[in-house]
Amino acid sequence: MRSFPIVFFDLDGTLVDSEPGIINGIQHVFSSLGRPVPEAKTLRPWIGPPMRDSFQAAFADEALVAQALSLYRARYDTIGWTELSVYAGIPELIGALHAQGRRLAVVTSKNERSARQILSGLPFGACFSDIIGASDDGSRRFKPDLIAEALRRLEAESGQCVMIGDRRMDIDGANHHHMHSIGVLWGFGDRDELEQAGAGAVVTSPAALQQLLV
Repeated sequence: MRSFPIVFFDLDGTLVDSEPGIINGIQHVFSSLGRPVPEAKTLRPWIGPPMRDSFQAAFADEALVAQALSLYRARYDTIGWTELSVYAGIPELIGALHAQGRRLAVVTSKNERSARQILSGLPFGACFSDIIGASDDGSRRFKPDLIAEALRRLEAESGQCVMIGDRRMDIDGANHHHMHSIGVLWGFGDRDELEQAGAGAVVTSPAALQQLLV
């Protein structure tokens, strides 16, 4: 694989294991609304797609969707964003790429405020040139739009970049911009999902990803 000067990373399931904070937040919403609380294992597919869309699928009424989002964000902004861990090998990977002079950016469907809050607390957060996330009003939340915004902010061409993520949405977004993509298997997707989406490569560890990007 050729060396890409600009590397886009998804956040949840790629840089950090954020499952506890996300799942706890969703369960908090259902409990607060007096609805049966889904088991954690049934909520795992919610990690990756925009939260707004997942709530829209669960609650038909838009007023209820807005209330659910408000409840989720209130908990996430206070405690949920801390309920995560960095995947083993990620600090070394980010440090090595940054030392090589690569431009790094986070491109996530998570609300941009939350993504910035998380990255500011990580030892390698300063390695990223920018953090692009969903807008507060939800108008920018799908990966093609998020990648477009990243390209605009970094004044980059898609051919200079590679998108790295754990779900099909990351690969779909890259394909939309004719951008190379790499799927990772330590997150919330699996090999079939990533390969069917058309990932240019699939790796099993941050060390393998680093070797591929050299």
